[in-house]
Amino acid sequence: QVQLVESGGGTVQAGGSLRLSCAASGRTFSRFAMGWFRQAPGKEREFVAGISWSGGNTDYADSVKGRFTISRDNARNTVYLQMNSLKPDDTAVYYCAAARSLQPIAVIKTTRQYDYWGQGTQVTVSS
Repeated sequence: QVQLVESGGGTVQAGGSLRLSCAASGRTFSRFAMGWFRQAPGKEREFVAGISWSGGNTDYADSVKGRFTISRDNARNTVYLQMNSLKPDDTAVYYCAAARSLQPIAVIKTTRQYDYWGQGTQVTVSS
């Protein structure tokens, strides 16, 4: 069992930055691929960024490439999402997710492949 707790959300003006953190319980965190997803009101949950359990591979949604950076610290059981140049369209509830993976370099982008989810943290970007 893995429990995920997100933090770092809030309200920021367009062009600003936020850093989300996701703390994971469990000793096998380093063997989970991790991802960040978001869900805006009336929309489906969408992939934002993912990182392999080795930390060597990352991938991003086109809408956030060049602005967001995902990283992980396996010693601290934590994954981060640095969000810069925020736009009003980034407003959503952001979720952290963990997926069992046999591949150290795999980045997982589909919701159905994730095994554990956090409770979400609200990010609001004002214009």
